[in-house]
Amino acid sequence: MENLLLLFVCLVIGLVLQHAKAFPPLSYKVLNSFVIYVSLPSLGLYFIPEIEISSALLYPVGVAWLGFVGSYIFFTALGRIFKWSKKLTGCLILTAGLGNTSFVGFPIVEAFFGVEGLNTAIIVDQPGTFVVFSTIGVFVASKFSGVEPSIKTISKKIFLFPPFIFFTVSIIMNLFDLHFHDMIKLVLQKLGATVTPISLISVGMQLQFNSRSKHWNFLALGLTYKLIITPLLFYLLYVLLLDGAGLVIQVSLIESAMPPMIAGTILAATYGLKPKLSSMMVGFGIPISLITMFLWYLLFKLV
Repeated sequence: MENLLLLFVCLVIGLVLQHAKAFPPLSYKVLNSFVIYVSLPSLGLYFIPEIEISSALLYPVGVAWLGFVGSYIFFTALGRIFKWSKKLTGCLILTAGLGNTSFVGFPIVEAFFGVEGLNTAIIVDQPGTFVVFSTIGVFVASKFSGVEPSIKTISKKIFLFPPFIFFTVSIIMNLFDLHFHDMIKLVLQKLGATVTPISLISVGMQLQFNSRSKHWNFLALGLTYKLIITPLLFYLLYVLLLDGAGLVIQVSLIESAMPPMIAGTILAATYGLKPKLSSMMVGFGIPISLITMFLWYLLFKLV
């Protein structure tokens, strides 16, 4: 229960800090940078070398890849049927297809399943969500904004991203059965533990609510797909069709129910894909998802 309390406390702290003069409006970017450059690499170095590589890893990796492909098919079809603009279609594909599997996902997984669940959550996020975001995510953003994606730019984004660099190092360590000394592992564990409080405070500092927006219908559609349809489809696929069970499946399913990815929203805004709608997807999606994820958890814990 203390982990669930921590979620709400950190979100409230973030909301309060929005109005604190000691914290400039863009302070959350500093917190995000700390998580990206320190917390996430530390988690990867702590957990991944100890993971037993098997076919079971296909389940968590599939959450990100299949989820994005599903979003692309769903919103591209609707966009053609209802003759939406390319920018609106692209916005919904990105924001509903990319889940917040780290900044929100890690603390939620830890709260529901304990530290053990982070082993699977990292797999969902690193070779899953991040690689999707940095490759086909950038490609889709470019396509629907009318800008051709550069292979050089995409490659640079992938290979210079700190968590990906240390993810690669961790995988090499795993393959060659290399492990850190217990003292170093303890340091990595403590640094990785900062993901929960810092990322949630950052999320709280970014929450914005625009009651006068004209995007309510599209917001409702996007969040319905991300928070309801996506986890339902994965439940049908992983549990009912493939007969999956256990902690790996449970964590994969709850990660599929995560709200829109903040970085995905930034990507959409950068390419001019309905910035206001994309920010609403995050602003409303995160608090609403705390309710929907708990309801999904009640179902998924029976798997």
